[in-house]
Amino acid sequence: MKSSRLLLLPAALLVLAGCKRHDPSAPAAGLPVAQVQAAAVQTAQTPVFTTITGTVRPVQRAVLSAKLMGTVAAVPVNLGQAVAAGDLLLRLSAVEIEARVAQAKAQLNQVTRDLERERALLAREASTTDLVRTLEDRHAQTAAVVREAETMLGYTQIRAPFSGTIARKFVDTGDLASPGQPLLELTGHDAFEIETNIPASLAIRLTKGTALTVEVPDAGAPFTAAVTEISSAADPRARTVPVRLAVPAGTPVRPGQFARVQVPGEAAASLTVPATAVTRFGQMERVFIITADNLAGLRLVKTGAASGDRIEILSGLNAGERVVTAPPAGLRDGQPLEILP
Repeated sequence: MKSSRLLLLPAALLVLAGCKRHDPSAPAAGLPVAQVQAAAVQTAQTPVFTTITGTVRPVQRAVLSAKLMGTVAAVPVNLGQAVAAGDLLLRLSAVEIEARVAQAKAQLNQVTRDLERERALLAREASTTDLVRTLEDRHAQTAAVVREAETMLGYTQIRAPFSGTIARKFVDTGDLASPGQPLLELTGHDAFEIETNIPASLAIRLTKGTALTVEVPDAGAPFTAAVTEISSAADPRARTVPVRLAVPAGTPVRPGQFARVQVPGEAAASLTVPATAVTRFGQMERVFIITADNLAGLRLVKTGAASGDRIEILSGLNAGERVVTAPPAGLRDGQPLEILP
């Protein structure tokens, strides 16, 4: 029994020795001196960003409606189909308007013949000037009736006001259309914008042309969009201001997509370091500080927003400390350092 206790004693001493904490101020045994460059942790005034949701909308969009009552005779377009300006999108059947056009043209032809006959008689002094003037007025009036009827007949053909894509169809062939009833929705495919409602306390700092960072999850990397419209009045219930931002040409977005807009608020003090000083190991973010004895000290940090070549440090560092920029591969905690100019 005594011999077994004597064997356990050295093992326990080894365990205790292994649990001794490493002193980061002491040089790591056997490690060479690493040549590095240093940068100070700086204090900066950076704006606090608030994420506001928005929606991608086409700059050009129109809901096409009927101007008269009639039966839908044909809808020669499909959802998602690209159309050019002036293309026929829908045709209504309005027999009574066609009959009105035929009647107006017949009356115009009759008045035209009467006017020509009386003018010929007037030239031979067989008619009167008053009768010719009366027929001229009647001719102008009848011609106006023809133009009105032809214009009404033109309303039976719904054409694209601009090049775009058919986004929605509200009717099908055979449906009865009435004045003001939506028939089709057409959206442009060349330019898009972000529609959002920004809190009035943040919108007061925005002006036309202000550039904001926008993220559309389905569009890949974030992009910068400029404010094109900002309302001068806030919603009295929601205390928000309608704002529109132009999406840069070529950005792969689609109408209706969800967007996040980063809106800057009041500036707050923050710590920043060169972005190259931060390295990642799995899910951890770390930097190497330079101790008073020119040793490398490993620190786990939490980063915030990046601005240019610097990145915000939310925790893990103190103002005035020095960090290693672009730490070399294999740099160890406690390794001696030579600071290069």
